[in-house]
Amino acid sequence: MAKTKNNFEQDLFKAADKLRKNIDAAEYKHVVLGLVFLKYISESFAELYHKLEADEWSDPEDRDEYLAENVFFVPKMARWSHIHAQAKLPSIGQTLDEAMDAIEKENKELKNVLPQVYGKANLDKTALGELIDLISNTDLQAENENSKDLFGRVYEYFLGEFANAEGKKGGQFYTPKAIVRLMVEMIEPYKGRVYDPASGSGGMFVMSEKFVTEHQGNIKDITVYGQESNQTTWKLSKMNLAIRNINSKFVSWNTEGSFLKDAHPDLKADFVIANPPFNQSDWGVDILQEDARWKYGIPPKGNANYGWLQHMLYHLAPTGVMATVLANGSLSSNTSGEGDIRKNFVDENLVECIVALPKQLFYNTGIPACIWFMRRNKTSDKTLFIDASEMGFMKSRVHRDFSEEDIAKICDTYHNWKKDDGYEDEKGFCKSASLENIQKHDYVLTPGRYVGILPEEDDGIPFEDKMEDLTTTLKQQMQEEEALNQEIKAQLAKIGFSL
Repeated sequence: MAKTKNNFEQDLFKAADKLRKNIDAAEYKHVVLGLVFLKYISESFAELYHKLEADEWSDPEDRDEYLAENVFFVPKMARWSHIHAQAKLPSIGQTLDEAMDAIEKENKELKNVLPQVYGKANLDKTALGELIDLISNTDLQAENENSKDLFGRVYEYFLGEFANAEGKKGGQFYTPKAIVRLMVEMIEPYKGRVYDPASGSGGMFVMSEKFVTEHQGNIKDITVYGQESNQTTWKLSKMNLAIRNINSKFVSWNTEGSFLKDAHPDLKADFVIANPPFNQSDWGVDILQEDARWKYGIPPKGNANYGWLQHMLYHLAPTGVMATVLANGSLSSNTSGEGDIRKNFVDENLVECIVALPKQLFYNTGIPACIWFMRRNKTSDKTLFIDASEMGFMKSRVHRDFSEEDIAKICDTYHNWKKDDGYEDEKGFCKSASLENIQKHDYVLTPGRYVGILPEEDDGIPFEDKMEDLTTTLKQQMQEEEALNQEIKAQLAKIGFSL
């Protein structure tokens, strides 16, 4: 029986993880993801190779043919058929490292990106061969889809599973898919420049591409811009985007990060979407006191939340919209001028929507989080507050996730509110608040303050009966407590103690 789509990636990941043995997940992910990437580009290459082979006027070994079709050229020594044939040899690690090097030399956009870790002494070469067999022997026909598309999906799934396995460190390179999808579905990046100043492994860009294709758009209509300070994470993103055929030439890496070395200083993006580090303490404010980005106030030294918000606003086009995940503290903090900056945002009518998220959505933090949606050209002077803090389901013992219905409810509420069509305030869930209402709350933007609390369901029991039951229960508890005290006194008296 064919595997279902839902189980295929899971089964493949479990089998691959069994081969990990004594290697940390953080190190092992480069081994596995590198192989998945190699398999993907080999499949893409082979698909075009066979087409060229069947055309008498074409040369399947001409790399320009692949360049013209935006397909990576894979030299003979790096093709999956060659790799698989060498899988059982003790030299397979060296063979893979040489294959990665050869691909980088043939494709300049992959220079210094691919992992060359397979020759390491701590990597069991027998297990490595088994891993190659595992990736080779997938029942692709049962999937009823293109092989390379399948491995694009596998790469994305594996990223999430490795983030889960790494816990806190995993969250530094991966934002849970449900959160990314929620932001993308709400801001709708159909066409234009999409910017992520803390781009991680590229999940925001991948979801934007999915959104465009699922809504019959053209992926060529969006251009992605990003920046990442962690080189290892940046490499993961370059491979992730390559698998999706997304041009990543404007996704930059530098160790200084977006505040100290803005890779796109003149960019004005149509869409900004990000999950920056929460409550980042050391971010270079001493050097950046006079920076042009701080139009609404200088962010405090010990927390970059309002630095991130203003960095994104600075890069927003006149008709642009942004969505960013931040710690809940950003909604109410008055520390070192943060309240004044927030007041300026509201008074300038920049805050469009705030969504409070449930706990346990993230791999790397238990801090309650929210999503800020800000827009340059708001058509309404109101702000929408959505409290989704009680939504979602427990995907595992420690992680929560949103269901399809949860995402649809939040997105539909937002879009109906924007269109002023079919929107109604819902007690405990959503509220469209005026500037005066926000001012009454001293510019605190916590959704719970606006949406209110759902009234408890009436169970039909009269109030007097409830009070009588409660009084009886309290009396019984007090009697039991007194009896216990008397018993303790009696036992202590037997050994010469008195209270």
